[in-house]
Amino acid sequence: MNYTVILFYKYVSIADPEAERERQQALCKSLGLTGRLIVAEEGINATLEGTTENIEDYISGMRTNERFTDIDFKKSPGTGAAFPKLSVKARPEIVASSLEGDVDPNKDTGQHISPETLHSWFESGEDFTVVDMRNDYEVISGKFEKTRHPGMHSFRDIQEDVEKIEDLKNKKVVAVCTGGIRCEKATAFLKKKGFANIHQLEGGIHRYIEKYPDGYYKGALYVFDGRMTIDMADDPEARGIVGQCFFCSGSTEQYVDDDSVTPSRQLLCCDDCLAGRADSLRLARKKHVETQ
Repeated sequence: MNYTVILFYKYVSIADPEAERERQQALCKSLGLTGRLIVAEEGINATLEGTTENIEDYISGMRTNERFTDIDFKKSPGTGAAFPKLSVKARPEIVASSLEGDVDPNKDTGQHISPETLHSWFESGEDFTVVDMRNDYEVISGKFEKTRHPGMHSFRDIQEDVEKIEDLKNKKVVAVCTGGIRCEKATAFLKKKGFANIHQLEGGIHRYIEKYPDGYYKGALYVFDGRMTIDMADDPEARGIVGQCFFCSGSTEQYVDDDSVTPSRQLLCCDDCLAGRADSLRLARKKHVETQ
């Protein structure tokens, strides 16, 4: 049986998030989908898995609602076990941040550029810097060339960590994240902080590596489900492994939870080092899915 994972969001006014949560819960359950879906007054955000047929039925159902007809559904191969269950919640924000009330992605974000435009900038040697808006543990397994990371362990840290990239205020900047949702608020915030030439990658890294699987994004793409990473490169070995084992610096893209510290942290760890640390480390999949 073939499975598909979809990643999507939309900033759109939802007057009654609880009513929409109930509709989404019923639709997802009727189709046997698993994953996470969040509804807020500011919009909707989800990652869902199901059989390919049922995912297509879900998308068709969403298209009948005028608020959601233009949603960009990003697809990748599923496993049938990417999520342990279905979670549909109403929350204050569709992506947790420290910017609630400070920015409105529907009014002021960075200039959207297509994957084709970004690729052409790389090809022509354009003077720009990629600012990765993902968490620090996401960047270690893959990133664009020309990347700066402000150091956030969580997107909630953006207000404190923005000072680390203040030297880019008058430079051309392209903000990137997995699917685009964090960049919507991040670029609006950066514009308020005085960044004069701020862009964001339309559709996020996901859309870029779909179009250019062997392009200027190097390594694997971290995802918040049981797969942990996805890779669309034609030849993963040829594109190289960016990730390094935390303990021995060997090449790896395997994530684990380090439970020897509080709070637990995500690390990259090779099989050999993991085998020698079985008492303090365990594979991150189950807990990571539940806590994001």
